[in-house]
Amino acid sequence: MPASVALEFILLAALWGASFMFLRMGALEFGPLPTAGLRVAIAALALLPVMLARGLGPQLRQHWKPVLFCGVINSAVPFALFSHALLSISTGLSSILNATVPLFGALVAWGWLGDRPGASRALGLAIGFVGVAMLAGGEAGFRPGASASATFWGIAACLLATLSYGVSASYTRRYLGGLNPLMTATGSQIGAALGLALPTLLLWPARMPRPQAWLGLLALGLLCTAVAYVLFFRLIDRLGPARAITVTFAIPVFAVFYGVTLLGETLTPWMLLCGLVVLCGTALATGAIRLFGR
Repeated sequence: MPASVALEFILLAALWGASFMFLRMGALEFGPLPTAGLRVAIAALALLPVMLARGLGPQLRQHWKPVLFCGVINSAVPFALFSHALLSISTGLSSILNATVPLFGALVAWGWLGDRPGASRALGLAIGFVGVAMLAGGEAGFRPGASASATFWGIAACLLATLSYGVSASYTRRYLGGLNPLMTATGSQIGAALGLALPTLLLWPARMPRPQAWLGLLALGLLCTAVAYVLFFRLIDRLGPARAITVTFAIPVFAVFYGVTLLGETLTPWMLLCGLVVLCGTALATGAIRLFGR
């Protein structure tokens, strides 16, 4: 991998790792749905001028229905679910659960597109979900004072979010293949912003959030969403989708580091072990490593 590509790969992992920290900052003061709504609105406003400057407006007008719907299932739903989850579980745990995206993506592709995994990938799916069960069965990464039910729903929200990502991947492959990635990214953020506009207004906090929360959301929308999308699509062009998606493995490293150093969270040996099980399963399920066959 060329040095410039490796640098972009690491930067993308660092940005997406930081998104969990900024989501938590926003959710505590804005609430989960307004946090998700502001995130996609900021990203859409940042990406739209770039897309229009590239002359991609006509393509968006032609394909606006599937692109906007993709934004709902690829951004609006998962962003809102992760924002809710971070009120009861740690950023480190949520980022490890986020690493199951390729697992759900493989399952959805199998059921919807008939992309049946071979023996090695099937084993990876099984190992990955065993790791998730281990995480859910322990107490590592739970917020102090969070009730058992709140913790359960936090984990469930993360897994529903990753399932939504998996559905959106197959949806994109089936209905948006061949379209310009920048147009798809911009249009999807516009669709997500439209989908979350009413909940954001209805659930807007009565008390004005602090400046730190506003800065966190600006970083979340501009850096962790708009810039990150551009980097991700550049990596897809230069590495291909299969290798680009392996950035998922590096995200928990940064998310845990930020959580421990900046938020005072704790990384327990059990959490580390379960995370390694999830990542090993994901690596097998995506074909990043193979034991036998496909």
